[in-house]
Amino acid sequence: MRLGFGDTDPTGYTAITTARQVQDIDARTGDLGATKTASKRSPWNRKNPYRAQVLSNRCLSGPASAKEVRHFEIALDDSGISYEAGDGFGVRPVNDAVLVSAVIERLGVPADIAVHTKAGEITLEQALTTEYEIGIPSMDLIEAVAEHAGDAELDHVLQNGDRASFDAWIWGRDVVDVLDLDRSSTLDPAEFLGLLRPLQHRVYSISSSPTAHEGTVHLTVSTVRYRSAERDRGGVCSTYLADRVGDGNEAGVFLSPNKSFRLPSDDTPIIMIGPGTGVAPFRAFLHERRARGATGDNWLFFGDQHRSTDFLYADELAEFERDGLLTRLDLAFSRDQHEKIYVQHRMRESGQQLYGWLEAGAHLYVCGDAARMAKSVDEALHEIVAEHGGHSPDAAEDYVNELKRSKRYLRDVY
Repeated sequence: MRLGFGDTDPTGYTAITTARQVQDIDARTGDLGATKTASKRSPWNRKNPYRAQVLSNRCLSGPASAKEVRHFEIALDDSGISYEAGDGFGVRPVNDAVLVSAVIERLGVPADIAVHTKAGEITLEQALTTEYEIGIPSMDLIEAVAEHAGDAELDHVLQNGDRASFDAWIWGRDVVDVLDLDRSSTLDPAEFLGLLRPLQHRVYSISSSPTAHEGTVHLTVSTVRYRSAERDRGGVCSTYLADRVGDGNEAGVFLSPNKSFRLPSDDTPIIMIGPGTGVAPFRAFLHERRARGATGDNWLFFGDQHRSTDFLYADELAEFERDGLLTRLDLAFSRDQHEKIYVQHRMRESGQQLYGWLEAGAHLYVCGDAARMAKSVDEALHEIVAEHGGHSPDAAEDYVNELKRSKRYLRDVY
C-alpha cells in the first residue's frame, strides 16, 4: 500500500514529490477516517498520534540478503483503532541522534539553544529530533545555500530544470551534505529552521488481519541503510523502527484507511501481485480470508532477489498452500538464475489461466513499486488479455479499463 512518506532508497527529495522508492517516501498519506465500527472520527491522527507499544521487531530477510526487511507487531490496546485488511498505518518517526548532532555541529551553536516552533519554545536539539525533516533536504534550503555556495554542478542542475538530473544530484544527500556546500555560511537557528520542512509521518501497508490478529497491527518494512560520502545513512522511519524504538517501547501511530483497496465478497476469486514488501497487504488478505472461512480462490505472485534469503513469510505461505487457502503461488526470484525472472514473466507463463480467472470474475490486486514493477505488470496484463482473449490492442485496453471501472483491478503502488 502507500508507504506515505516511508522509507525507500537514498534519493530523498523525490521520495516526497514522486513517491518512488528512495530514501524516505510514504506519499499519499490521506486523512484519518472514521473506523469501520465507530460513528465518530478517531482522535488519533498525524498531529495527535496514539502512543503504541511495539511488541515485536524481527528480521524476515536472511543474513546474506542485500536487503533488511523487518516484521513489526504493534499493540492497539485502548486506542479504539479499528482497521480493515488493505488499510495503512501511519508512524511518526524521530530523527537519528547522530544526524541531529552533525547538523548542530555544522551550525556551530549550542544544542540547548531555545527556538520557537509550532510545538512551542523548545531546544534546537529537540526541534531537530522531533519536528523537522533533516534526512531529506528541502528545496528552500537547497536554493538558499546555492545562492552563495558557487557549486557549479548544483547551479547547472537548478538552472537546467531537468527533474532526472536533480534526482540524480540529490540522491543520498541529507541536510548536512547541503550545508557542507557552503562551509562559510552562518545561518542562525531560526533562519535555518525556516528553510526546513516539518518532519512527516510515514505510512506503511498493514500486513495483518483484524480478525486473525485481534488487538495488534503488523507492518512489513524494508530498512533503508546505505553509505555515502564516508557517512552511514539510513531511512528516517525505517531505521527509527528498526533501531531506535525497540521492543516494549512506544511509537506515535495512527490509522490511514485505504478504502480503495478492499477484499471482495468471500466467494470471489482474487489474484494478488506483490513482490518484496508489496506482499504486506496480501498477507493481511490471506489471514483475513482464512479467518472468515472465505471460499473464493486465492492466487499470489511473489518475487524478490533470492529464495534462500528474501522469501518473506515463506513458512506462512507454505502453510496456506497446504491448507488449500492459497490456490496458487507463483514465485519469481530474479537473481537465482542467469536470466532475471520477475513476477510479470510468471504472469505471462500462466497467461491463459490468469485470463480464465478474470473471465470467471476474479479481482486483481497489485502492490509495490510504481515506477518499474507496476508498470511492467500492467503491460503484461494488457498482453495477456490481448493474446488469450483474442483482443486487439485497443480492445485489450478497453477490457483492462473496464476492470478498473468495476473496481476489479486495484493498485496500491508507491
